[in-house]
Amino acid sequence: MAGANDTWVGQAVPRLEDAALLSGHARFIDDLAPVPGIRHVALLRSPYPHARIKKIDAAAAHELDGVVGVLTGASLAAALDPLASAVRAPIEYFPIAVDKVRYVGEPIALVVAVDRYIAEDALDLIEVDYEPLPAVVDPVAALNQDAALLHEAVGANLVHHRTFRYGDPDQAFETAETVVELKWRYPRQSSTPIETYGAIAQFEASPERYTIWSNFQGPFILQPLMARALRVPGNRLRLVAAPNSGGSFGIKQALYPYMVMLAAASRMLGCPLKWIEDRGEHLMASSSAADRADEIEAAFDRDGMLTGLRFRNLVNVGAYVRAPEPASVYRMHAASNGCYRVRNFAVDNRLVVTNKTPIGLNRGYGGPQFYFGLERAMDKAAKVLEIDPAVIRRRNFIPADAFPYDAPAGAQYDSGDYGKGLDLAIELADYEGLKARRAAARAEGRLFGIGFACGVEPSGSNMAYVTLAQTPEERAKAGGRSGGAAVATVTLDPSGAVTVQLDSTPAGQGHGTVAAQIVADGLGLRPEEIQVVTALDTQNGDWSLASGNYSNRFSAIVIDAIVESTDRIAAKLKTIAGDMLEVAAADIELREGRARIAGVPDEGLSIARVAAATHWHPAGLPNGLEPGLRDAATLSPDLLDAPDESDRVASAVTFGYLCDLAAVEIDPRTGQIRIDTYVSVHDIGRVLNPTIVEGQVRGGFAHGFGAALMEDLSYDADGNFLSGSFADYPCPTAADLPSLTIGHYETPSPANRFGSKGMGDGSSMLTPAVLANAVADALDRDDIELPLTLDRVWRLVKGTA
Repeated sequence: MAGANDTWVGQAVPRLEDAALLSGHARFIDDLAPVPGIRHVALLRSPYPHARIKKIDAAAAHELDGVVGVLTGASLAAALDPLASAVRAPIEYFPIAVDKVRYVGEPIALVVAVDRYIAEDALDLIEVDYEPLPAVVDPVAALNQDAALLHEAVGANLVHHRTFRYGDPDQAFETAETVVELKWRYPRQSSTPIETYGAIAQFEASPERYTIWSNFQGPFILQPLMARALRVPGNRLRLVAAPNSGGSFGIKQALYPYMVMLAAASRMLGCPLKWIEDRGEHLMASSSAADRADEIEAAFDRDGMLTGLRFRNLVNVGAYVRAPEPASVYRMHAASNGCYRVRNFAVDNRLVVTNKTPIGLNRGYGGPQFYFGLERAMDKAAKVLEIDPAVIRRRNFIPADAFPYDAPAGAQYDSGDYGKGLDLAIELADYEGLKARRAAARAEGRLFGIGFACGVEPSGSNMAYVTLAQTPEERAKAGGRSGGAAVATVTLDPSGAVTVQLDSTPAGQGHGTVAAQIVADGLGLRPEEIQVVTALDTQNGDWSLASGNYSNRFSAIVIDAIVESTDRIAAKLKTIAGDMLEVAAADIELREGRARIAGVPDEGLSIARVAAATHWHPAGLPNGLEPGLRDAATLSPDLLDAPDESDRVASAVTFGYLCDLAAVEIDPRTGQIRIDTYVSVHDIGRVLNPTIVEGQVRGGFAHGFGAALMEDLSYDADGNFLSGSFADYPCPTAADLPSLTIGHYETPSPANRFGSKGMGDGSSMLTPAVLANAVADALDRDDIELPLTLDRVWRLVKGTA
């Protein structure tokens, strides 16, 4: 039975995906052998951050028994076109180095053998003659005139620069009572899913077409870019997602250059190819969020009202601008006011290339860097103005009666009551008690601090926001871009069994469970009776350019497509059942696996019998009905339009809210941070499945905690990579994580049928800022940077940082 409200949606239904996962029956990319004759790939990668490739001698590798072939960048590039980018700079980006290498780990040769062991052995037989070149890894240093130049055709390492103004920021700063400023470096951080990249590529000659099986997460807007690079029309490039993916958190978006490389190599060598990335490769050369050198200025009046903001963002994109970048730079742009009602701000975005791995999507992409500046500025202002950090935030919140709220840069905030969330966080944390304990600790000479951070979480992205990288004139010339379509298909076979096909390529989030709950409600079934397929196939399934697993689009957009398709199927079932029972369709209800007459529960037919009629006896269907029961719903929210001439864009469908509060104590002898209290309050609209939501909150918190205290993909000044193992890139384990108190309240969203908002990134975005604010409060210092390692905090305590 469904719950008290007679619906499955909203219940803590156990994850339907877990039985296969826990029993070892789930199939991942490395489990697949979809075609015979697969050969295995190993990649030779550059040990240099910057060097010309003078000569590659692979003769000995070719002679090794079991080697099928060796391909270099020059030979592969001859069969490919460069991968496109939204940034209009003359940069040729191939998935393998051609004439020179630009980061440690860049592929320079591809070995194919009968097994991976032989392929790896062959790598050792390849001799490469390099001409080392000076390297630059620091984004500020990359702007110097004498800095090493990565792309000669560009003529500089600055590859993108745009400025934006909303309202009158100059006036706001001229009349401000107080201006606070912060400058900081944000480190390069990544995600480390349990499953790394993997792909299987096959070229067929008659007709010429490619098929690639992978754990690529999308967005599938990259499929046309891959087809263009392979010089084939889109219908000759079939992408198939593996049935399961062992996590992603954005990182697997950057798999697509390897997919192109393997596809081209399959064509050249005449056999299907398989490559599974090892952990060392993943840390060194997969993808990461950008390291940045950012600045913020915030203007306040005498009452603590935030009147103006200036953001100066210097973003290190690595060696290339890899699509869909600069998405991570512009994702938060339309919501640059955060959860505050400030109307005046300016943004200066500069992107530079350096001799580091190209950046890509990472959990909360762009959010952690944005909130680190904004929420650190709010805490600094509270200190300067001698206003409680909670009070200054509440004073500046967008009021509850202002929703839906039109943000200055175009974001359309759907619903919210930010003060209510702050109140709940204060209550759960016993904020007054924490302040009393802080006072007592300080009286004893102990280092105890409290930090806040509040923010909005955009979900269900508009594909158009990335085009803010272009001027309005450039956008007009290129043609419009907008939308964030979702596709869902519901099918009933002749036995009445229900199958749902999603386009959201989940990587462990539980989309299948929630989809089953939705369809079960719509068709009067139980969730376990619904089969949900998430292995997207661009040849045999329904998909769109926006398909994929990113920006929390499932709860913001995809659920509406599921409901739409289910409703159409339900309407058809009711029409057929009404005809069979000789009553009006409006008198039919779908409950407990039956199509029955409302108010007369014993009068009805099994849904299986009604479904069978559509397949076995189409001539007996009511006039106007087609045989079968299959419906594919594709929808894109009307809100998601193209940017206007003032660079305003509705960047997302829903905007959740979260408020985090942390209290920490620091051991001055070691620099160790002890989390005394951590509270995280969320408004994600209607909660579709509480168990899954809690898992996402805790997972996001783990990511944010690691980013705050541990993680940094570091390089030395010469560009050598220093974080090639988990010994050098520590990530938090379950034992490292402190107790987390989670609170929920709901302001339903008007943007979809359930009133739900996307979620999953929020804690990963705010936790670094919250903990930095708490440490800043404990040490009474503003120069806080991440990660807050033992050594860094110890030096801050001792005043030597």
